[in-house]
Amino acid sequence: MCKYFSKHQKQTGFTLIEVMLVLLIMGLAVGAVVLNYSGESAQDRLKKQTQRLQIVFNMAADFAVLNQRQLGLRIEEDENTYYFMYLDEEQAWQKLEDDKLLSDHTLPQEFSVELSLTDLPWDTGQSLFSDDDLFEEDFSLSEDGTEIGNEEDKPLDPPQVFIFSSGEITPFSLSLAYEADFGNEQPVYFRVNGQDISPIEMEGPLNEL
Repeated sequence: MCKYFSKHQKQTGFTLIEVMLVLLIMGLAVGAVVLNYSGESAQDRLKKQTQRLQIVFNMAADFAVLNQRQLGLRIEEDENTYYFMYLDEEQAWQKLEDDKLLSDHTLPQEFSVELSLTDLPWDTGQSLFSDDDLFEEDFSLSEDGTEIGNEEDKPLDPPQVFIFSSGEITPFSLSLAYEADFGNEQPVYFRVNGQDISPIEMEGPLNEL
């Protein structure tokens, strides 16, 4: 009787195929959670990106004052990227790469960024800066750095927004947008505004710019 039972007893454990199937199902489940990330809407995700920009800009402004350094913000609209810069002892602009928060940050592909230095959404009649100051992109660039040479030796493009050690900033407006290419989702816009001095302020969500 015992011999008969041991011959026909049910198999215990899992086969390799069963284990692989379980792992596959778990992987698909985890992937679905990551893609959904808690069901956040495009508006929520865009708001977080705008808040990040607002916070790190104000941090950079505080850093400029506390360390008596001239900083700047560079926007690369084509690359959907922004980063902060500092003016070195040779009067050349360099990236702030030591601090991860102030170094290169690329927005997700679903969003876009646009910088405005003119036609700002507030009255700039009493601005601390003249138009000549605002658009002088050669600000504090040494002549030695403008010589033509190897690609690696070329000076970086200067920032479009200056953050001075006095706490003053050049006025600007930076818009972040979500415009779906397909589906029924409505476009969403947020904006950060800087008016002569930090901290900068955030607007949104906006239905249009």
